[in-house]
This record gives sequence, structure tokens and C-alpha cells, in this order.
Amino acid sequence: MSERPPRLADDAVSRELATTPGWARDGDALRRTWHFGDFKAAMLFVNGVAALAEKANHHPDITIRYSDVTLRLWSHDAGGLTLRDFALARTIGTTL
Repeated sequence: MSERPPRLADDAVSRELATTPGWARDGDALRRTWHFGDFKAAMLFVNGVAALAEKANHHPDITIRYSDVTLRLWSHDAGGLTLRDFALARTIGTTL
């Protein structure tokens, strides 16, 4: 079993956000919304996110509203944001 990742202090969260374009802090989570032309495009994106999340063994909350997809990331086991959240956010942002 792996160790629990350390929760980031507010100053570290601010530094990480500066290098994670498009994402915003939402309490103890990261949040980003994508807007697509239709439901099918949104679902293709969600399937891509699912593949990346499985590979990272770190799973976002996903909200789908027709052609809009919102992701929220945080490390439940750490009770807030960790480097793992920012790593997945950047992977999603650069891969999809």
C-alpha cells in the first residue's frame, strides 16, 4: 500500500496553480469546465479523462451537462490538494 500524499499548503497550491492553466481552486479542490459542440464530443473527452485517470489511479469527479464537462480533483486521502492532483490536471490539459 502506498503512502498518503502530503496535503499542500496554500502558498504551494498558489505556485502549482500558476503552472496549471485553465484550472481554478474550488475550496480544497481543483475545478475546470470544458465546453464542446455537442454531447458526443463531451463524451469522447470524458472517455479520454477516464483512461488517464485509470492510468494515474486518481479519479476526478465528473459532471456532464449535455456539452459541458466539469472536472473536480482533490486527494480524498490527504483531505485536500496534493501534487498528484496538479499532475493529473496538467496531464489532462496537455493530452486531451
